[in-house]
Amino acid sequence: MRARHLSIFFIFVFGALGGLLFGFDTGIISGASSLIENDFSLNIEQTGFITSSVLIGSSIGALSIGTLSDKFGRKRLLLVASILFLIGSGLSMTAVGFVSMVTARIILGFAVGSASALTPAYLAELADAPHRGSLGTMFQLMITAGILLAYVSNLGFLHHNLLGIRDWRWMLGSALIPAAILFVGSLILPESPRYLVEKGDVDEARGVLHELRKNTNEDPDKELADIQKIANQPKGGWKELVTFARPAVIVAIGLMLLQQLVGINSVIYFLPQVFIKGFGFAESNAIWISVGIGVVNFLCTILAYQIMDKFNRRTILLFGSVVMAISIGLLSVLNFTLSVQTAAVPTMILIAIYIFGFAVSWGPICWLMLGEIFPLNVRGVGNSIGSAANWIGNFIVSQFFLVLLNMFGNNVGGPFAVFTFFAVLSIFFVIYMVPETRGKTLEAIEMEMRQKAVLKKSAN
Repeated sequence: MRARHLSIFFIFVFGALGGLLFGFDTGIISGASSLIENDFSLNIEQTGFITSSVLIGSSIGALSIGTLSDKFGRKRLLLVASILFLIGSGLSMTAVGFVSMVTARIILGFAVGSASALTPAYLAELADAPHRGSLGTMFQLMITAGILLAYVSNLGFLHHNLLGIRDWRWMLGSALIPAAILFVGSLILPESPRYLVEKGDVDEARGVLHELRKNTNEDPDKELADIQKIANQPKGGWKELVTFARPAVIVAIGLMLLQQLVGINSVIYFLPQVFIKGFGFAESNAIWISVGIGVVNFLCTILAYQIMDKFNRRTILLFGSVVMAISIGLLSVLNFTLSVQTAAVPTMILIAIYIFGFAVSWGPICWLMLGEIFPLNVRGVGNSIGSAANWIGNFIVSQFFLVLLNMFGNNVGGPFAVFTFFAVLSIFFVIYMVPETRGKTLEAIEMEMRQKAVLKKSAN
């Protein structure tokens, strides 16, 4: 069996490598964009489009990969994503102008979007119920590690034109290393046992499950029997998504949109510009602040990994929403009432608290629940819809943040007041819409959904 002789740690780390490339390829452009702008003599609109073109590719990749993963398997499509990462990274490094760079970034977007839709479902289907929270959190941990590595790469290569090759080319080309590792890992990772059962490969699924559960208290044969019961359900499609699976679709779209509309990627993409334009910081100092925030983001996600299986998902989400709403709400008030010089340090501290609130809650849990809440027979396409909603929210925030900043005269209080509204909205969304999934098998979550759908139908 393919799972034999592979450590569980290896399987989950390499399975989550798509998240590292996701973070790296979205974070690396923050340091490289101004250098590319100068090298290619671009205007601001062209530079902005190079940044956002990856989001266009991501939305298309996320939407298209779901039905393909249901048909061809999570592992095989993860291998395809790794090849797209290699092609996109290579073309980015060797781009000769605006068109070739946008083309490379869109290909990278296909890869990032595919990884964002594939990886949460893949990790959820490999993990046992008691540890699914922490193991699923590895995807977000890898995203934050990728962002941090991107910031470090930006600093390391800045002004170092090694072998006569421009620094930004080395920045973008450094993504080839994790992409190559993901490619090798994808060749030897096991296929999802749920997918194998759906395709009738019960013996291989049994072997994978026995290997994955050998150091746990879970019974792989009972789990296999439960999977077989669910797998016998007719194959789902759009009709299934808009009928009994509709609550899962609403929760997925709401979680993934709100994850972005609270403004996290405005901080990831534009923090240096916030401190340069809003507070008059020198460029080098602003980049160091972004590295500091990247460290906070990574360390807080490690904390999330530690606590994810100890508290209910809804409790952690509510905690994060409250912390974010208070911190950025206070940030907005301070920036409208204090002078720029006085508000600078409190703004840094409040952004760090906001990052903490996000990184221990909405960062990991949204991706985790995306892999949990959809029934097996529509899990691939359901994950695609949720992931695409995330990229659409990301696109909205990244396109309009600098516009909002400009509207408020470079006062960061303006855009963060808008983000505060969505942070408050997220509290009510969790209370009224989000189900609890902690400690339940994927099959138990699905059966609960089916029973509720039956009860609702009979009541009508």
